[in-house]
Amino acid sequence: MSGPSVDWDSKLVIGSKAKAAKVTKSQSEINAARRAGAVVATEKKTSTSGNKAHQGPDHQKIAKLDRENEVAPPPKIAPSVGKAISQARLELQLSQKDAAARINEKASILQDYESGKAIPNAQVLAKLERVLGVKLRGNNIGEKLATKKASTSTSTS
Repeated sequence: MSGPSVDWDSKLVIGSKAKAAKVTKSQSEINAARRAGAVVATEKKTSTSGNKAHQGPDHQKIAKLDRENEVAPPPKIAPSVGKAISQARLELQLSQKDAAARINEKASILQDYESGKAIPNAQVLAKLERVLGVKLRGNNIGEKLATKKASTSTSTS
C-alpha cells in the first residue's frame, strides 16, 4: 500500500475536549497540585485599568520628580491694584456688574481682580484703566489718568 501511514493504535474520540489548564486562586489548591506531581505555573496578573497615576513604583518616581521640578505659580494681582479698582468704581457709582459690562468681561473676573485672586492680564487692566480713569499698571497705581477729551477739543479749534 502506498497511502499515508495510519497509526491504528491511537484513538480519536469525537466530542471530547482536551484538558485545559485549570486556574486556581487558592493557595491550598496550588499546594495539592504540587503534591500530586502536576506542573504548576504561577503568574501575577497585571491590570491595565484602574488608577493610572498609581500603577507602580516608576510612576511614583516620575510624580515625585514632577513635584520637585514644579514651576512656581504665576503671581497674583497686587492688593493695591484691587483697592484702586474698587475705589475708582465706587467713585463712579458703578456696581461690579456694570463695570464688568463696560469692559466686556464677566462680573466674576472683576471680583477676582478686586479681591487680589486674579492673575494679571494686561488687556483687562487696560480696559479697566480706560473705563475707570485710574492708573492700574506700573508706578503710581491709583492715580487719576489725564483726560484726553480736553486736549483733543482744544486742538480741533
